[in-house]
Amino acid sequence: MKLTADFFENDVLWVAENLLEKILVRRFDDGKIQRYIITETEAYRGEEDLACHAAKGRTKRTEVMYHQGGKIYVYLIYGMYWLLNFVTGKEDQPQAVLIRGLKGIDGPGRIGKELLLDKSFYGETTFDSSRLWIENAPTILNFKTTPRIGIDYAGDVWKNKPWRFLLNE
Repeated sequence: MKLTADFFENDVLWVAENLLEKILVRRFDDGKIQRYIITETEAYRGEEDLACHAAKGRTKRTEVMYHQGGKIYVYLIYGMYWLLNFVTGKEDQPQAVLIRGLKGIDGPGRIGKELLLDKSFYGETTFDSSRLWIENAPTILNFKTTPRIGIDYAGDVWKNKPWRFLLNE
């Protein structure tokens, strides 16, 4: 099921966190559909955020960031990499989430190459798109294990068994 406008109309920090482990879907021109798990995001929050493109105000490049959440914001860096962002929040509150990692693909430039992004994606609405969208996914319980804590008295073998389970952040 595609994520709806309601999801993207939230604050960028909430969306950036809640996009993790969602499924990014790309339908290529040849009809092939590929699904990717989102593993890393980064939030950019409005004109007050000096790292955000909107810090320089409303421009031709940033116009889509001033739209209602759910629009796709792509831009070219180094003249060769299209980076994928999703606009979040309400109209006239420029915010966007950069997709930095997909399972097996690290780095936003590599993602753009994998997805065959170009300028034509700029301003497309993700929940209406037939070529790029986000699907909801059940919560995946990613966890890690570590040695248990506070049982030194049990000896090295037992205190070092990886039987402490923690959710990954």
